Amino acid sequence: MSKSKRALIQLGLALVLATVAGVVIFRWTSGVRQTAPAAIAQVSTVAVVVAKDPVRHGMKLTADMLEVRNFTADSRPADSFGKVEDLAGRVLNQDVGANEAITRLKLADESVMGGGVSAMIEPGKRAMAVKGNVIMGLSGFVRPGDRVDVIVSMTVGRDDKPVTKLVLERIKVLATGTELQPPTKEGMTASVDVYTLELTPEESERLALAASRGTLHFALRNEQDEEGVLTLGSDIPKALAALRPKMPAKNYKPVTRIEVISGTARSTVKF
Repeated sequence: MSKSKRALIQLGLALVLATVAGVVIFRWTSGVRQTAPAAIAQVSTVAVVVAKDPVRHGMKLTADMLEVRNFTADSRPADSFGKVEDLAGRVLNQDVGANEAITRLKLADESVMGGGVSAMIEPGKRAMAVKGNVIMGLSGFVRPGDRVDVIVSMTVGRDDKPVTKLVLERIKVLATGTELQPPTKEGMTASVDVYTLELTPEESERLALAASRGTLHFALRNEQDEEGVLTLGSDIPKALAALRPKMPAKNYKPVTRIEVISGTARSTVKF
């Protein structure tokens, strides 16, 4: 066999092998495409009504306070609502944060439609208002939600002795004037004409007596400060004795007296 024939045979075999290899590779890649995982299905979502901004308990919900957000079905809060109109006019019985879902447990009974202070009072407590002023309210920096100690200055006894005493502590301020929530703008102060406090019935009696017989003062507390305080009160001598320096003790020289009797005459001699 000549060299030219041998070369043609080799070239033909190479072409056949290349064709077979191409067919095998095509079939294999087609099978991979056919067995590729199906596209991930879209995650189903449900509508949930949330608060746009923080809302305090006792407030009546309006449509502009709410918006609808999409939650996955497994993350939807229990007893939530899907339509804003289902919540308009309802009253909250607890605070709700921004973007937080509003559920049935956070709503007052449907019979409570007025909102305001009555919906904010804890069961077993009462709301009581006292007349305030700029001094009493720390220039308006006592705001709804703050905790205050109540101090009274009054006169007691037949001689009208002035006494100042802490009579209530850690009392929650429900409202200042007609405001049920703190001012939203930084640096703004709350109204100072009337303060509405949340009290037990016994505390209400104590406050009524103190307000009618004396002058009230508020001492603003840190809301994290829960330590109880017991005081004896202060009167004029105690107030004037405060911060007084200790006086050095005086050295008195003892005096010796001797009585001298001479006949009917008597005299005393000091040494």
